[in-house]
Amino acid sequence: MPKQAIVHGSIEVVEIIDTPIPSPRDKDVVIKVVVSGTNPKDWKYPHWKNLSLNSGDDIAGIVHSVGKDVYEFKPGDRVAAFHECLTENGSFAEYSVAPDWMTFHIPRNISFEEAATIPTAALTAAIALYVDMGLPAPFDPSKLVEGGKKVPILIYGVTSAVGAFAAKCVRLSGLGPIIGVAGRAGDFAKTLVDYVVDYRKGEDALVAAVEEILTKEGLGKKVPYVLDAISENGSLETTLRFLDPNGGAVSTMLPPSLFAKDKENFKYPDGVRAVNTAVPRVFSTHKDFGYIWSRYIGRLLEDGRMKPHPYEVIPGGLGGVLTGLQNLKNGKASAVKYVYRIEDTGDDTITGDPTRIHTHQSVHLLKDFPL
Repeated sequence: MPKQAIVHGSIEVVEIIDTPIPSPRDKDVVIKVVVSGTNPKDWKYPHWKNLSLNSGDDIAGIVHSVGKDVYEFKPGDRVAAFHECLTENGSFAEYSVAPDWMTFHIPRNISFEEAATIPTAALTAAIALYVDMGLPAPFDPSKLVEGGKKVPILIYGVTSAVGAFAAKCVRLSGLGPIIGVAGRAGDFAKTLVDYVVDYRKGEDALVAAVEEILTKEGLGKKVPYVLDAISENGSLETTLRFLDPNGGAVSTMLPPSLFAKDKENFKYPDGVRAVNTAVPRVFSTHKDFGYIWSRYIGRLLEDGRMKPHPYEVIPGGLGGVLTGLQNLKNGKASAVKYVYRIEDTGDDTITGDPTRIHTHQSVHLLKDFPL
């Protein structure tokens, strides 16, 4: 029988269980997973919300079956897809499920490993930039930045997958200069942006460097657009110092009310458009956005305008899920996506400490937050 991996909230044990092949609902695509990607939320959701589930959402594989209302896909198609967060049949499995509007064909020039780096991060970047911050999409010529006008944007955590895809998108939209905040992956950051600032030099040095760049470009000392792909450990406070208080826009990946250093008193100025980006909206209120961007991403990959994220294959297939999640939790990943080749799964039924099954009791502030 096919297998799937169940991640427990302790992030110290993963169970590999037998599970039947899912049956598609009317708009579902059932996919035989060749490679699954992973994201920080794959450990955060179980850990913070005290859950045991198959938390993977990045699928790359071959269509097994489709629901009766699916017309774009058929068995045998190579596809990538975004599985709906916190629902059954996630991507840490031999078979997973995604809605048809969040599924796209993998171009022939893209491998399954590369495709598995894309759905969650790229769609998060897109909804942050083009819905929450209101920037012009690359496919809307009437609104693109033209005539050499400079529209700066700063991306904090630019070498994370979300940050990197955001940089690629805004380049296509004509924004710039693009300023990226990075750390040990500075060389990779240089391939994405116009200027790289190292956060490890401290907050004051970072702010001074950003102001120096803006002054050099003749743009004053404030940034009109900030995407904070980190949103904790001081990044919220740092970006507030150079965000334009009069008409600036900022997207965060975590809610400042829970992740600011001074949670009670942290506040953006009234003139700032501040949004905590929530990509799961593509499964509800923003289905059309998800449909358009899933297909557009496929087109960008096919013609080379967008490149996948660098990846590292974690050995062991589903047996490697725990290693990847622990590496993410412990901050070991740098400018890389962990992916799992499902066919490499062995015979183990448990990885990690079996005594930690169902023992985790979350006290995290996000335990009851509606993610």
